[in-house]
Amino acid sequence: MIDLHTHSSASDGDLSPSALIVHGKKTGLRALALTDHDTVGGIAEARAAAGELGLEFIAGVEIEIDFDPGEFHLLGLGIDEKHPKLLKALSELADARISRNQHIADLFHNEGISIDLKEIGAMAGTQRIGRPHIAEALVRKGIVRSKQEAFDKYLGKGRPFYLSKDCLALDQALRLIRAAGGLAVVAHPYSLFVGKPKLASLMDEWKSMGIAGIEAYHPAAKLGQCKILETMARQRGFLVTAGSDFHNFKKPECGIGRTAWGLAIDDSYYEELLSFLSGSRA
Repeated sequence: MIDLHTHSSASDGDLSPSALIVHGKKTGLRALALTDHDTVGGIAEARAAAGELGLEFIAGVEIEIDFDPGEFHLLGLGIDEKHPKLLKALSELADARISRNQHIADLFHNEGISIDLKEIGAMAGTQRIGRPHIAEALVRKGIVRSKQEAFDKYLGKGRPFYLSKDCLALDQALRLIRAAGGLAVVAHPYSLFVGKPKLASLMDEWKSMGIAGIEAYHPAAKLGQCKILETMARQRGFLVTAGSDFHNFKKPECGIGRTAWGLAIDDSYYEELLSFLSGSRA
């Protein structure tokens, strides 16, 4: 098995980068891509652990793109995580995230709910705090019963304490990934919340822009939907990838190395990725 979409505590996963690698190795993975949200901070640790354990490693990142009505995430696979332009852009996104978190905390404070961002960071084991971490803090305080309730009541789109996140434009994110030597892959396309005709039009646009691939297989989609995505992608000559989007052990359907319908991700997707990477660097 392999996995081309995972997260560590460098962004919003529960496991440290090295612990993620250990878990992947114990699960029987041949290869793993670390694709943390808007950061490459965990890659060096993960790569070192993978080297020690004999697990093939792909440096990656997941960048949120400015898009409506849904959420658009772009994976960069096979990147040079030290590329200066990429690092500069990610640093600016991190600064914007800090400012947004403080504004959210201020909104809660104005309603008599105390949110201590430093305490949340300490509990989460990261200073890269996001809405899921704030939601978890609300659960611990007994203000809500679940993280989902926190989003439904306070933090989700259209809710009173939601603030839009600073995101990159698609063409800018694509340029950064390509400059860093990586392949740009559209993650879980159904999160865009567009119908099939619109998705087909977007795919044509993405292909003309130079986006390399489509993550056709993801646990949030039904298997039939994934097969439709694969067909649409292959008709246009895209790389097809599959991932678990692993964050933690709380969602069994997102187990590392597994994707839609709990299917094990076989290494044919990894071989295809390596072929595309080789072609892009030729």
